[in-house]
Amino acid sequence: MAAARETIARRGLANADSPVLLMVSGGSDSTALAYIARQLADEGVIGPVAMLHVNHCLRPGAADQDEAFVTQLAELLAIPLFSCKIDIAGEAQREGGNVEAVARRERYLAANEALASLCRHAAAPLSAGRIFTAHTADDRVENFYMRSMVGTGPGGFRAMKYANGPVTRPLLDVGREDLRAYLCKRECDGLPCACDAEGNLWREDATNAHTDRFRAYVRHEVIPRIKQRSPQLLDVLGRTMNLIADEDDMLENMAFDLVKCHMTWTEALPERPPAYEEGGVLAPAFGSQPAPLQRRAVVQVLQAMLSPDARVETASVDAVLAAWDRPGTREAKPRGGYVANIQGNLAISANKHGVRLEPMAVFRARRKK
Repeated sequence: MAAARETIARRGLANADSPVLLMVSGGSDSTALAYIARQLADEGVIGPVAMLHVNHCLRPGAADQDEAFVTQLAELLAIPLFSCKIDIAGEAQREGGNVEAVARRERYLAANEALASLCRHAAAPLSAGRIFTAHTADDRVENFYMRSMVGTGPGGFRAMKYANGPVTRPLLDVGREDLRAYLCKRECDGLPCACDAEGNLWREDATNAHTDRFRAYVRHEVIPRIKQRSPQLLDVLGRTMNLIADEDDMLENMAFDLVKCHMTWTEALPERPPAYEEGGVLAPAFGSQPAPLQRRAVVQVLQAMLSPDARVETASVDAVLAAWDRPGTREAKPRGGYVANIQGNLAISANKHGVRLEPMAVFRARRKK
């Protein structure tokens, strides 16, 4: 509790005027988050709270029991509950997508809708609302090693942000075992606790133990071995990731200024607001900027054109920078006649006036004129 309160205050994650939506699956982490948030709301540290539970319909029987447990928890804490069922497997099959990615997308779509409803009910602007997730120090360390194994940019080693838009993580400095000890202590102290049919204080997702899944493999096979050599892994690596995060934030701000200075976005028609997905032109001088900032700036541009949640591919960034001869040097200049097609069906083309990024359909229409 104290660690969560300190993290919220130190990181400015929320205040007494912030309506807070809690994403609660019924696992130990999110169950602890519900108890903690209830107390923080009672103390006036955060504003009114509500809970969201999404039944993914992936584990017949068990998923419904998770939903029943969260419903009981919400009633015990007198917290309004938003609850919904989504056939994630069916949706993934229809789209040909990854089940976990589809589940995450649908979960956050539901969370944004629920947050908007909570803010309306609280007569608060949507910008004041926060979505609290129960990500812990363990989740952050797992992300670090997962990214170490599959590759990432330097900023990726910060692993998780304390705040990303309205999504905030007040438990990021707390270990999973600490949260489970907190739940057990509540029961020992005779405080009201939700229990499932077997008397458990939280719900266990059996699939978390399946080491054929990447995260479960890292959680059960990799991290325990490292902890044998470094028992203080969560604290030590947490401090390291915070140092990385500080430098990452600085570089991201510098890259933002670079985009602001060198990117001319396509002007919107008078009757509608600017549409960044229509692209624009990077000035020739952009090519002579330091390579690390170039890469970050290109990611920001592509993120704006694709979507805030899009995973910008390394090949796409490389294709944009390839539009310059000798990028990152004083002699850099656009390669006239260069054309490339990248993710999202975006076109890149270059001439002496700069490097243009735009939807392929717009590129082809211009070429026909």
